[in-house]
Amino acid sequence: MPRSARIILPAYPHHIIQRGHNRQAVFAGEDDYRYYLENLAELKEQFECKVYAFCLMTNHVHLIVEPGEDAEGLSLLMKRLAGRQTRFVNRLEGRSGTLWEGRFKSSPIESNAYLLACCRYVEMNPVFAGMCDDPAAYPWSSCSSKVTSKLYAWLDDDSLYIEQGKNDDERRQKYREFLQHTITVEEKEVILGAVRRGQLTGGNAFVDEIESRLNRRIVLRGRGRPRKGEK
Repeated sequence: MPRSARIILPAYPHHIIQRGHNRQAVFAGEDDYRYYLENLAELKEQFECKVYAFCLMTNHVHLIVEPGEDAEGLSLLMKRLAGRQTRFVNRLEGRSGTLWEGRFKSSPIESNAYLLACCRYVEMNPVFAGMCDDPAAYPWSSCSSKVTSKLYAWLDDDSLYIEQGKNDDERRQKYREFLQHTITVEEKEVILGAVRRGQLTGGNAFVDEIESRLNRRIVLRGRGRPRKGEK
């Protein structure tokens, strides 16, 4: 069966997941993680994208990326990033072949309602996996840059994060408090389900807006929204 067309929207954040081929490990040591992030920092500038959150797990990555006015920049970023990492790992391990699944999965995000929730979901992945208790302690995610000091200077601050406070200290405190809120099973299912199916992470008005822009029908299954009051 032919693949459905991926929805990539200019100037909208997207939740992206890319997994290792057959769920194999893609990061075996610190050099692997560092190399990926160095390239992410370089390529986001080259393709005029913004990166709001990331988490590199052993066999997959989560990213929140917003392309510029040219939506193709996101696909080019991911293609170049995956290619460089594959060549790097193959060279180190003396192997050949693919490192990643055939193509990354992505979901455009309705910023006002879902962006902070999606960033939190991404940065909480090591906690979900039982790798740590404090997401800011995990070295290969954007979390520490948001709640302590800006370890990754190239990371972009989204508008909702900026609105958390009048200065960096206030924003860090508010975001840490937000991370400590319980993430419901429903919220996890909404966020992960949307990206797995390549659908929109948003409410009815957002869906209507995008359908109008694209002049195509977008069917969503299992749609919901984060709990009220969590911004």
